[in-house]
Amino acid sequence: MSQKIAIIGLGYVGLPLAVEFAKKYKVIGFDINESRVNQLNNGHDSTLEVSDQNLKAVLKQEHSNGLSLSFNASDIADCNVYIVTVPTPVDVNNRPVLTPLVKASETIGKLLSKGDIVIYESTVYPGVTEDTCVPVLEEVSGLKFNQDFYGGYSPERINPGDKTHTVANIMKVTSGSTPEIGKIVNDLYASIITAGTHLAPTIKVAEAAKVIENAQRDINIAFVNELAKIFNKLDIDTHAVLAAAATKWNFLPFKPGLVGGHCIGVDPYYLAQKAQEVGYHPEIILAGRRLNDSMGEFVATEVLKLMVQNSITVKDAKVLMLGITFKENCPDIRNTKAIDVYNALDSFNMNVDVYDPWANKDEVNHEYGIGTIPEITETYDAIIHVVSHDKFLDLDLQALKNKNSIIYDVKGNLTSKLVNKRL
Repeated sequence: MSQKIAIIGLGYVGLPLAVEFAKKYKVIGFDINESRVNQLNNGHDSTLEVSDQNLKAVLKQEHSNGLSLSFNASDIADCNVYIVTVPTPVDVNNRPVLTPLVKASETIGKLLSKGDIVIYESTVYPGVTEDTCVPVLEEVSGLKFNQDFYGGYSPERINPGDKTHTVANIMKVTSGSTPEIGKIVNDLYASIITAGTHLAPTIKVAEAAKVIENAQRDINIAFVNELAKIFNKLDIDTHAVLAAAATKWNFLPFKPGLVGGHCIGVDPYYLAQKAQEVGYHPEIILAGRRLNDSMGEFVATEVLKLMVQNSITVKDAKVLMLGITFKENCPDIRNTKAIDVYNALDSFNMNVDVYDPWANKDEVNHEYGIGTIPEITETYDAIIHVVSHDKFLDLDLQALKNKNSIIYDVKGNLTSKLVNKRL
């Protein structure tokens, strides 16, 4: 069949996917955020995942392929493939929030025609596509699943800020609600994914694969974070230990740090939720999450100890935090654990300035209620290297120090002679 593709959700996942598909197919990108759609139609992506040049190129295409963008659901009514890329966050109690998926399914259900395929890319626990989303599609559309319309699941593997591992360069897991649909879904993605595809036998297998990818990484980082806490008490440089251990051929090169973002810091809770629903309490997964969630306060406490050791008055001390995004060289502030460092320092009555040339100051203020400084104009009692943006490596940190100032390196990639301590 001739595919006309609708991408529902134009964020970090949906927009790059839409741009890639638009090189070969007619694609309509839909998002309920009108200002986001208008921004994209003007040729700029504030997430910086797609360059202005690439975005404008597909927007200008005509005839059989190209990209158009809309916030009106009626504009995607004549599509026959719907790909859902909306966010799947957790609430304050770390329980999965499926509302965006349900709302997207309701929107699609009103538009479904016989023969259409609905593919989900959002991270979920096994069973969400068929047990939560499909019933919504059936109820709203009045159509029968695997008789009138079909489903698929192909987990997103976007790595924000990574210009090497882009959509087409990352192998894609695919699946379909029947063997025949699985092949159609797989062929569709294979037409744009140069790295290749892997057709999973069922939708649930593909859903499970996604959550364990990030749960595994979360647990590995939790292990080295625990090592950092142990070696700190033993007065041993964790990074030196890891460098020595890495000389063994099968040692995994993970480093300690703050684990945030919309994937690693969230996905394990989705798997844990489903495990608990079926009567199993996941020990390792939740232990890893608890340890990683504790690291922001640990960093702040270590900074406090260093300040006391260097006879720096803690109350009203001037502190510079370098970075607020969840990872280096990207503007993504979703679920950043840098805010945990800030909040802990603030609780010690320190005056904290946050400098991050990648982060949008209005988004930071809206999401976390704090301001950021546009440039560094003062000197500080303590400097904390929180996020390893390349731009920070060019800063003259010595010139930013007051007498007896300390520098704490969370990421461990500053010149060792510059820092007093690293995580």
